[in-house]
Amino acid sequence: MNGGGSSSLRSAFSYCVQQVRNYDYHHYLCLLELPPEMRKAAFALRAFNVETARAMDVASDPKIGLMRLLWWQEAVDKLYTKKPINHPAAQALFWAISEHNISKPWLKRSVEARIRDAQREVEDMPESIEELEKYAEDTVSTLLYNTLQAGGISSTTADHAASHIGKASGLVLLLKSLPYHCTRNRHQSYIPAKLAEKHGLLVKQGGRSEILLDNDLREGLSNVVFEIASVANAHLVKARELAGKVPKEAKPVLLHSVPVQVLLDSLNKVQFDVFDPRIQRGVLGVPPLLFQFKLKWYSWRAMF
Repeated sequence: MNGGGSSSLRSAFSYCVQQVRNYDYHHYLCLLELPPEMRKAAFALRAFNVETARAMDVASDPKIGLMRLLWWQEAVDKLYTKKPINHPAAQALFWAISEHNISKPWLKRSVEARIRDAQREVEDMPESIEELEKYAEDTVSTLLYNTLQAGGISSTTADHAASHIGKASGLVLLLKSLPYHCTRNRHQSYIPAKLAEKHGLLVKQGGRSEILLDNDLREGLSNVVFEIASVANAHLVKARELAGKVPKEAKPVLLHSVPVQVLLDSLNKVQFDVFDPRIQRGVLGVPPLLFQFKLKWYSWRAMF
């Protein structure tokens, strides 16, 4: 992909593409289906998301991860005042902002949601699925809004579909990451208290609530995952109901629905047991070539 401008900018875009390919491969494949004129901005935006999403995971100390997120929050402000930042993802994002008039509030909303998440205590957990939906809207739907904007697409219907796809995507990816977060003692953050209590996973001791994920409670967790996946599926259905009214040029951006469908199907095959190793194989639980075939099929049919 050509970077345009200078060798430093080309290097910045190469960095963005590599980051997305390494850490968000299924969305990397989705971005390749975009028209060439949209790809640079889309990769810059997605790389920004990779940097902020991984900030806590790559840090040896949560405080360092939080500092990285706060740095990105400040960086967004600087980019809109044309102050140079010596970071390849920031340089690419600055180009996207300058060339495509990317909306600052959506970028800020995304990083601020991650900051709030990072500031939560380990024992804190959302009360309901609605809180998870809000987090998914803030971190994933906003990314799709900005990508539509980068393509010069102004459509309330497309934004509405993007909202639903973003929520669905955020929910299922939180489910997929539960085993990883369990190893870091952050799983409580993503299992709503109401669902945990409903399915026998919530234990209250000394005024504190804790979620138990023992092997003998695996069925309860699968029931929780099923309920959250059902909400994600409902969002996917609502998005696809809008397909007839979505402008044709917006549909490649909304191909992010395909990874959602693939992961929902994979979860269904393992009875919604997120600890089943088959979920982590290939691309979202399916062979890479099959995933690419599904993506190409939806793209060719101008569907999402």
